[in-house]
Amino acid sequence: MNFEQFQNQSRLYVIGALEPEELDEFEKARKKFGKKADDFIGKCYALHEAFALSLRPAKSSDAIKERLMAMVKAKKQS
Repeated sequence: MNFEQFQNQSRLYVIGALEPEELDEFEKARKKFGKKADDFIGKCYALHEAFALSLRPAKSSDAIKERLMAMVKAKKQS
């Protein structure tokens, strides 16, 4: 595996999308490329976290709130 292939695999590694056999090859390449590999994986994790934080939670609808409150009331009455 060359470093460009490693970079592509790193993106999949960060989101947990590598198959077990791909993971073995990835770990070997990670050792081969050393600090350069670890630095790139760190950047991938940082981008992944920044993207996750940039997403806005969906607004909950009134219908969902009403269903939840009905469930709570039913549980209290049981």
